[in-house]
Amino acid sequence: MSLTLISILLPAALGIVMFGLGLTLTVSDLVRVFKAPKAAVIALVCQLLVLPAIAFGLVLLFDLAPELAVGMMLLAASPGGSSASLFSHLAGGDVALNISVTAINSIIALVTFPIVAQLSMAHFLGEGQSIGLQPDKLIQIFATVVLPVVLGMWVRHRFTAWAERMRGTVKIASIVVLAVVIVGAVSQKYQVLLDNAGALAVITLLFCGCGLTIGYFAPRAFHVSPEQAIASAMEIGIHNAVLAITVAISVLGNETMAIPAAVYGILMYFPVVLVAYLFARRTRAGHLVNQPRDVDMA
Repeated sequence: MSLTLISILLPAALGIVMFGLGLTLTVSDLVRVFKAPKAAVIALVCQLLVLPAIAFGLVLLFDLAPELAVGMMLLAASPGGSSASLFSHLAGGDVALNISVTAINSIIALVTFPIVAQLSMAHFLGEGQSIGLQPDKLIQIFATVVLPVVLGMWVRHRFTAWAERMRGTVKIASIVVLAVVIVGAVSQKYQVLLDNAGALAVITLLFCGCGLTIGYFAPRAFHVSPEQAIASAMEIGIHNAVLAITVAISVLGNETMAIPAAVYGILMYFPVVLVAYLFARRTRAGHLVNQPRDVDMA
């Protein structure tokens, strides 16, 4: 797959993912977060501050190559992935919190993402390497992140029944397009992937595991409900890999930087599925314990 075709497909794939998010989101979801913000604030702090620090530590620990290190930081700066709400639902989490935090974080990422990218490029590639905060780059990210969400919300409001029917189709379409794009992106730097496969596999799995762990226990430490803590775990453990890949290839013009997000986009499902299964078992067990028992009146 040519780099030109990938550069065209990537924004389209990201747009489909974010449009699908918009189909699940209502204004009341956002209002709800602002009325009871504790869980959302904790999740956002972990996402915006803690995870980039963890990614930086992992990169230094494994002495990752500079361009791959920048790619890992791009992944850490990405907001939650749209599939976080799906796994949160399966695990018994607060899905509305996932949807709201993903949308809010996607907007915040318009500012934080370029900052992380610039700082990481300057650190790992040299002081002269940075993307700055060029208006055209911000507009490009805005057009592929925020506008599709707004459009999806409008479609849901205007054509609610159709939006409900199309949610599954859009999600499947985004997964298929993302899979194609990941294969195409990795194929451009296949040898780099082979040379760093072991380190990248360990780093991305550790990164995902840390996100899931911190995402659950940090809210619980502040007495957030188990359902919201599960939602937070999925939100922080699952990142929008397609955004990191899109920025690496379409904005920065560097396929090597896209490799960590591509590896993560495949491997993250192993720990996420396992944790979702464990949470679901615990949730079902809790419901059974709390169910009233029949009393023998004889």
